[in-house]
Amino acid sequence: MSGVHPSAIIEPGAKLGEGVRIGPFCHVGPKVTLNDRVELKSHVVVGGQTEIGEDTVVFPFSVIGEIPQDLKFKGEATRLVIGKRNRIREHVTMNTGTSGGGGVTRVGDDGLFMAGCHVAHDAQVGNNVIIVNSAALAGHCVIEDDVIVGGLSGVHQWVRIGRGAIIGAVTMVTNDVIPYGLVQAPRGELDGLNLVGLKRRGVARSDITALRAAFQMLAQGEGPFQERARRLGDETESAYVREIVEFILGDSDRSFLTPER
Repeated sequence: MSGVHPSAIIEPGAKLGEGVRIGPFCHVGPKVTLNDRVELKSHVVVGGQTEIGEDTVVFPFSVIGEIPQDLKFKGEATRLVIGKRNRIREHVTMNTGTSGGGGVTRVGDDGLFMAGCHVAHDAQVGNNVIIVNSAALAGHCVIEDDVIVGGLSGVHQWVRIGRGAIIGAVTMVTNDVIPYGLVQAPRGELDGLNLVGLKRRGVARSDITALRAAFQMLAQGEGPFQERARRLGDETESAYVREIVEFILGDSDRSFLTPER
């Protein structure tokens, strides 16, 4: 059974799963799907062609599934898909996609989106991601699993942030960030590895040692950055290092944040 407060407006056509709870003064649009046990606290707006996964909680004054903040958007049918067990705090905004960006903004499972943060059109956000207060992801960003983006930070359009990376507070990220990277400073400098995050996840000491050596090679090796990565891939036996190599050699619309020599 669903529990809907009398003051909430649920448009005809909206689909509500079992155990959905919708608090006072919420508005749910006609193309919205709320899966089992989703909770909208109060004063939440969910519009567009939006699906929210099981056990996700959305806190007051969030606006989920509104049209993109993109002047090229002409009203085409696009979507927002949010996974399971997310915590979407107060005043968060998440927009649907655009036809030029694939048509879908996608958020994975088990994320924490703190107060006032923004997920723009066509962003692809992985699992276990934390976006801290008032941080913003621009259009077409790819945020892989286990990433933390610090408060008041901004991620430029089309940037990829690799798995397990951490972005410090008040940082502008304009280029791709390698997996497990540590980025800080106002204009986003690759300053090392997210060693704290690696240790918290129980990564073996041998893999951490291999990652440290790989970072040194990327920072101080000879030749262009991609060539250093290729040589690293030929030499390493660590799956974590190979992940960095594959990320660097993958498709991208941006250049990379590179270690200081």
